[in-house]
Amino acid sequence: MRVTADNNALHIPVLVQNIIDLFSPAFTNDQPVLIDCTLGMGGHSEALLRAFDNLCIIGIDRDEQAIELASARLAPFGSRFIAVHTTYDDVDLIAEQYGHDGCVDAILMDLGVSSLQLDEVDRGFSYAHDAPLDMRMDTTRGVTAAQLLATASHAELSRILRVYGEEKFASQIARAVVKRRQTSPLERTAELAELVRETIPAPARRKGGNPSKRTFQALRIAVNNELEVLEAAVPRALEALRVGGRIVVESYQSLEDRIVKEAFNVGLISTSPPGLPMELEDHAPYLAPLTRGAQKADPSEQEQNPRSASVRLRAVERLRPTPAHIYQPHRRQGSAL
Repeated sequence: MRVTADNNALHIPVLVQNIIDLFSPAFTNDQPVLIDCTLGMGGHSEALLRAFDNLCIIGIDRDEQAIELASARLAPFGSRFIAVHTTYDDVDLIAEQYGHDGCVDAILMDLGVSSLQLDEVDRGFSYAHDAPLDMRMDTTRGVTAAQLLATASHAELSRILRVYGEEKFASQIARAVVKRRQTSPLERTAELAELVRETIPAPARRKGGNPSKRTFQALRIAVNNELEVLEAAVPRALEALRVGGRIVVESYQSLEDRIVKEAFNVGLISTSPPGLPMELEDHAPYLAPLTRGAQKADPSEQEQNPRSASVRLRAVERLRPTPAHIYQPHRRQGSAL
């Protein structure tokens, strides 16, 4: 892919001013460090680097094209920006390497598929364009969507579509895929979109947008192990924050938002036994909410940037170290990649 300044226009960061405002109180160090766990084309990172002239950002992405684009876009900031090619469940290792005493001041996660991946037709993320069924965010490794469709059992395909896509007709679509591959494999996005359209009952096709939307979402999540990575990443990110540090997460579908909410709740809810006349100090919440529930984009931003319509932003601040009695299976120590 040719990298030019025009590529920056592909991505409009969502809720960018809200994010700047949320992070500002955390930047009390002379040289604060933020980890952008989902760098993409660097839209959020650029806005933050412009807003805070002493900020250093470590940008993580598994997509080599994203690393290339963002590095070109953020080159004017020199050593204040560092890119790391890895998955964001390595956030704790990145904090160990680049933070202060193993911790950082702020962490951002802007989840889901990026504008870059959707708009690059040959990546196979979109049902709107005919392309090879790839869907890998990191094209150097892993199984493609075509390979998954060619090898997974009916039961596994049904589970993927039902759980990751919340697809009502998961079993029927999976059965159609298995039947189709007996004669010719599904290799292109247009073939899959047509198969789904033909499989779903006609009344269901007339509402809810493109009928293959949920199938494409489910396959993308499965190919990239997105929910497994997120489940590991959020607790590790929380442990990588210094006291007074903040994390902001933007989710775009209910499965992601549920994982984030549950991970945050571990630190937001008191563990004192009920009925006591006072809060036990070591059982008080060690996180503080920075939003009331999930924050949404206002109508004007949704009109300007349609991608913002489904965003759910949650943010918390670390009040104190995690109490010893809280189980921390995700905390690691070691060298980043």
